[in-house]
Amino acid sequence: MDLYTFGTPNGQKIPIMLEELGVPYNVKKIDISKGEQKTPEFLKINPNGKIPALVDDGVAIFESVAILIYLAEKYKKFLPASGPERYAVLEWSLFQAAGLGPMLGQFGHFKVFAKEKIPYAIERYQTEAHRLFDVLETQLAKNKFIAGETYTIADITTYPWMRGFEMFYKESIDETKYPSIKRWMKEVGDRPAVQRALRAV
Repeated sequence: MDLYTFGTPNGQKIPIMLEELGVPYNVKKIDISKGEQKTPEFLKINPNGKIPALVDDGVAIFESVAILIYLAEKYKKFLPASGPERYAVLEWSLFQAAGLGPMLGQFGHFKVFAKEKIPYAIERYQTEAHRLFDVLETQLAKNKFIAGETYTIADITTYPWMRGFEMFYKESIDETKYPSIKRWMKEVGDRPAVQRALRAV
């Protein structure tokens, strides 16, 4: 199993999943700062030219949540097989993929990486990020983990982005306003598999 990845929030998700599963894998680092994700060789694996991508027994899969679902179904862990519990996990996984990740990514781009600092753009994405934090806080105030009482791919896909908000963007998540998020972040971050994965990439 070959994992093509880099040390971004999206790039950290699949190593976390593989470490949690205890599955052997080979890390093939794709240095996005050098444009390696746009090489013809990599585009054969992921035509969208993004990390991560996984090749398992000749099958290439891209998009991080799709990879998580593939691995969860293959190894029958971290995603219920059917019923409301399954759809809750999928809902919250897509909440990250369609909302939390893109909004935090845009916030980080305009706040940290953009050559021109545009106050309107920074404020727009910061406001939306905090709105999404409010949604996540409400959910975690009622549940131990994001989709319920069990650790799932919803937690695996979300944690790197919340960690990255503090680490890469030098923003703090206010423990007074978001105590449940902070409690969850510590619990997930303390997992040995998560720590091994972060060292791997």
